[in-house]
Amino acid sequence: MGRSRRTLPEELLLLALDPATGTTAQPQSLDLGLAGAQLVELALAGRIAPDGDRIAVVAPRPTGDPTLDCALELLRRRGAPVRAVHWIGGPRLGLRQTYLSHLERCGMVHAVAGQMCGVLPTTRYQATDTAISREIRSRLDSAIRTGVPPDPRTAALAALAHAVGLGKHLYPGNEGRSSRSRLRDLIRHDPMGGLVAHAVMDVQNGVAAQPRRSPATPAGRPAPEPARGVPMQPRRGPMARAVAH
Repeated sequence: MGRSRRTLPEELLLLALDPATGTTAQPQSLDLGLAGAQLVELALAGRIAPDGDRIAVVAPRPTGDPTLDCALELLRRRGAPVRAVHWIGGPRLGLRQTYLSHLERCGMVHAVAGQMCGVLPTTRYQATDTAISREIRSRLDSAIRTGVPPDPRTAALAALAHAVGLGKHLYPGNEGRSSRSRLRDLIRHDPMGGLVAHAVMDVQNGVAAQPRRSPATPAGRPAPEPARGVPMQPRRGPMARAVAH
């Protein structure tokens, strides 16, 4: 995969960056969105494909992007197709920081060190080329304004932006209500983006942690347990190092 085109995780992160504060909107759900964006990017590259509500590797050859290739290799090692909700809900420690560091190396953002309450070290990120962020935003605005079905990449970006709750960040207030509604409706224009976006929302709603009942399970009998080996979202301690991104 050539590096002339930004990947969906990078675009989603740039969309979430607040130019005024140097922090990211919806930081917790954004981590889930980045994991989902990796799946969509791998699908666009022809490496994986949806199999019902699962993700199957169809071409394990590397893409040339180290972070995407790491995700692809993890999917390949699973052997059988994995449910999207379980993959997205698994531990993804440091994924957001990995992409922020990558954007910094590429010169698209620069890090600004600081302190929270004069004690905890923080890092804020400012976009160095606002034209890139404006171009990404304009694609969403155009799809919302014109009603013309967007290309799969823009449709997937819109689906992920809605799933992680960026609608209120991008189109705030009562005046942005109709735009937020149309952003949500764009989810239907890309099947893979829709699958991943719904998985992101399911994880946030706790669906991934609940066992799925079979219609044939008799009343009063316990539902089957989730499959072994499914990664669970790690608990974060209250004193985690503060990184404002």
